[in-house]
Amino acid sequence: MTTLNKTLKGGEFLIKEIQANEIFSLEELSEEQKMLRDSAKEFIDREVVPQKERFEKKDYGFTEEVMRKLGEMGLLGIAVPENYGGLGMEFVTTMLACDYISGVTGSLATAYGAHTGIGTLPIVLYGTEAQKQKYLPDLAAGTKFGAYCLTEPDAGSDANSGKTRAKLSEDGKHYIINGQKMWISNAGFADTFTLFAKIDDDKNITGFVINRSELENPKSLTFGEEEHKLGIRASSTRQVFFNDMKIPVENLLGERNNGFKIALNALNVGRIKLAAACLDAQRRILNHSIQYSNERKQFGVSISTFGAIRKKIAEMATGVFVSEAGSYRAAKNIQDKIDELVAEGMDHQAAELKGVEEFAVECSILKVFVSDLAQHTADEGIQVYGGMGFSEDTPMEAAWRDSRISRIYEGTNEINRLLAVGMLIKRAMKGELDLLSPAMAISKELMGIPSFEVPDYSAFMSEEKAIIANLKKVFLMVSGAALQKYMIDIEKQQHLLLNASEILNQIYMAESAILRAEKHFSSESVEAAMAQLNLYKAVEKIIVAAKEGIVSFAEGDEQRMMLSGLRRFTKYTNHPNVVALTEKIAAHYINKGAY
Repeated sequence: MTTLNKTLKGGEFLIKEIQANEIFSLEELSEEQKMLRDSAKEFIDREVVPQKERFEKKDYGFTEEVMRKLGEMGLLGIAVPENYGGLGMEFVTTMLACDYISGVTGSLATAYGAHTGIGTLPIVLYGTEAQKQKYLPDLAAGTKFGAYCLTEPDAGSDANSGKTRAKLSEDGKHYIINGQKMWISNAGFADTFTLFAKIDDDKNITGFVINRSELENPKSLTFGEEEHKLGIRASSTRQVFFNDMKIPVENLLGERNNGFKIALNALNVGRIKLAAACLDAQRRILNHSIQYSNERKQFGVSISTFGAIRKKIAEMATGVFVSEAGSYRAAKNIQDKIDELVAEGMDHQAAELKGVEEFAVECSILKVFVSDLAQHTADEGIQVYGGMGFSEDTPMEAAWRDSRISRIYEGTNEINRLLAVGMLIKRAMKGELDLLSPAMAISKELMGIPSFEVPDYSAFMSEEKAIIANLKKVFLMVSGAALQKYMIDIEKQQHLLLNASEILNQIYMAESAILRAEKHFSSESVEAAMAQLNLYKAVEKIIVAAKEGIVSFAEGDEQRMMLSGLRRFTKYTNHPNVVALTEKIAAHYINKGAY
């Protein structure tokens, strides 16, 4: 595997020219990782695909049954250290398992993600040695399942405003918890609950962990009925009520008042894993669409011969390639950071926390981009099927319903868009990331006379990489000027932050695809065509977002200069033939019959 430049920081891709040999992608999996991928895929195709309709009929027992089988295979304990009964695999491998287990149905994807991620990781990362020894072996083996109780009826994205309270008992041996949580995945069959409450009138929430089976009074933990949802129908989702629930003081997770940080770090991991959970779903939707379009005849020929269908297939395939590129690039960044910190003497638990926290910006980018694209891919899949796509007899309507939740949980996409840009600005203000110097250099560049020399773009991907470098200038130009105008009040300008976020997301994902294609494929490859097609579309989206921002906060000469800069920084020397690229991609996958 490639070892990344050790000086790379989260968000630093904006101000550095990243080389192809500095990124990791699926083409570089080890033999061990390929075996795990193939094992997970074989299990899903054998055990889940033939009985998929059971998930749509709200067969919660079947979800639990499949989860137990995954536990028996060791696939629930991939991220749990070996000394607590897990496999202790590296971060990329945990992404790979999540990717290939989650693709067939959102019900299993949610159960798996909730258990292995937010249900288990807070204990791995923050638990005492006694808590780890007590809870993790059962969670890794699938003999007990985990649930994560954070969301409350009146506290959605503002987790710290929850009303659930914990009070120390008179003898000082227990916390007595009262309150209510909602939208709790796995609640119906979980035994291990990670929950958050404010102790007395504390400013911040505190984490706790408890096994339902160990409660002195089982009636102190009660549940609402199963929620009837648009999608993920066999994912157990219930309200959870704490009624004078007594738990031992040693069950406090982490430190008092530190629950918000636990929640945030668990969600950072959850965000990149959610991107992984959308990948194989996209592949499977694409494969169904290709197969159906090849089989479906209209006017005496397969509909896969029609340009309108071929365009959809090409764009869906491109979306999968780009989503994979960004997701595994970031996963390896995180893994390399963890390894670097461990090599410097840091405890692995602390290193994992720091590694994920370092790339929180990228985690939010991926969560937004890939979940948005997964929904769009499912929507296009329905369109390829036409009227049949709307029928429960075909796989598309369930895929569409399941994909919708991905844009809401682990923080809504709107919250994550604001978070990504907000985190960058905070890092810049703290001096952790120098965005100011390059932003000032761009201002100076805009005042100068542009070069009229025609660059030499004969090297593979040279023009594409030059465009990526210019798109980074667009982000720094727009966000730098907006920050200069609004200063600390920038966080109130959500419209502008959303525009900046769109630019940021498109840059990261387009760069990931370009570097993946450059590193592993030739100039004539279909992968190069997908990277080029995606970049062209990314440029168009960035122009729209940047222009909307510029005309909304800048006036007069400043506005004219920035609009001129936008035209300069989004200019192609050699425009790609978009139709030719689209046709090349479509022909490849339609002839192959699958992605």
